[in-house]
Amino acid sequence: MNVADSEVVGGILSSHGFSMTGDAAEADIVLVNTCAIRENAETRIYGRLGLFSTYKRRNPGLLIGVLGCMAERLRSDLLEDDLVDLVVGPDEYRKLPGLVEKAFSGEKGIAVRLSRVENYDDITPVRTDGVCAWLSVMRGCDKFCTFCVVPFTRGRERSRALESIIREIRDLSLRGFREITLLGQNVNSFRDGSHDFADLMREAASVDRSMRIRFTTSHPQDMSERLIEAIAGEINICKYIHLPVQSGSDRILELMNRTYTVDHYRRLIDRIRRSIPGVALSTDIISGFPSESEADHRRTVDLIKELRFDGAFTFKYSPREQTKAWDMADDVPENEKGQRVWEITELQHSIALEQNRAQIGATVRVLVEGPSRKSPHEYTGRTDTNKTVVFPHTDEEPGDLSDVRIDRANSATLFGVRTGDVVRGSSQSLTETAA
Repeated sequence: MNVADSEVVGGILSSHGFSMTGDAAEADIVLVNTCAIRENAETRIYGRLGLFSTYKRRNPGLLIGVLGCMAERLRSDLLEDDLVDLVVGPDEYRKLPGLVEKAFSGEKGIAVRLSRVENYDDITPVRTDGVCAWLSVMRGCDKFCTFCVVPFTRGRERSRALESIIREIRDLSLRGFREITLLGQNVNSFRDGSHDFADLMREAASVDRSMRIRFTTSHPQDMSERLIEAIAGEINICKYIHLPVQSGSDRILELMNRTYTVDHYRRLIDRIRRSIPGVALSTDIISGFPSESEADHRRTVDLIKELRFDGAFTFKYSPREQTKAWDMADDVPENEKGQRVWEITELQHSIALEQNRAQIGATVRVLVEGPSRKSPHEYTGRTDTNKTVVFPHTDEEPGDLSDVRIDRANSATLFGVRTGDVVRGSSQSLTETAA
């Protein structure tokens, strides 16, 4: 979401004569786009601001701005920081050009009003051409989970017009992007008049059958039969779903205001797997929510063993002001939270390792993204089930589709060798190559 928002900011500023630089030391303005969902994210931002102070000592005229959710949540604290010149929330990016001009004259700028209508529908994001693009289709959240600050930092749900999204996808296809990820805090609650998220997914998939369509993040409450059917029925909608469960305890889920039970979630996973053979599933889990007992934790562990996710993002609960959970006693000791996170992480690693090793000997289709981080002689890409695959580089180029035979695996990555020719960019549709 922050990458997509930063691209929107780039679009707004570029339309007012600003240009990007790849070197922060050369910049006249440095803007850091922030997250406030967990305390650790905010701690990292303060560390980053300390790094920027080095640039400001070298260039006293440098402007430093904090954007996004942390700006919305900690506006006063940030403005009191001598290092910070601008504080702009996620619904006020249109004001940035004017605030920047004033800041150059010595006036600190703040704009943090939330909006019920702002979705930046008419802004063309500044993207670097590549293989994958992020596309925000809705903003905000109406779920009000008791642990989550998003409704207070991002505002209430509002969706972009379906037709404007489709126009943007057409443009991205013409520019050569091979994968689009549709984004929203609860993306499957998208609605434009009579059109729901299933309609949007089908329309997006029909733009270019050689382009993969993904989405994140979804809420179990809005994972409809129509959406499951759309994912199953469209060949270029990736067979991967991230569906946060948060806890395996009904008592904790109720305290979290998650609006579903463990049994509802379990039946939903069963419907998805029956409808979409080979689908990959990942989830989010919070450990140490207020009053979580060892028995509650064991229910979460048992659910993971039962459902066997392909991946899980596990976090220690951190209290957030304004949320209802803020008023609950944060009574699980930090060391106990850490131990529970460790146990869940180790369990999930073992499950992922077993699942990935089961792929050894299989041939998978990979969208090539580019050189691996460890070696220029190896390339990396992902399957439509979001598995990372690394293989020796020959003549592949980013954006190609390549069949790779898997010969080894760890819990995070599949390794193999290419078999056969690649499909270059968009020269052939997925329907044709699958035949």
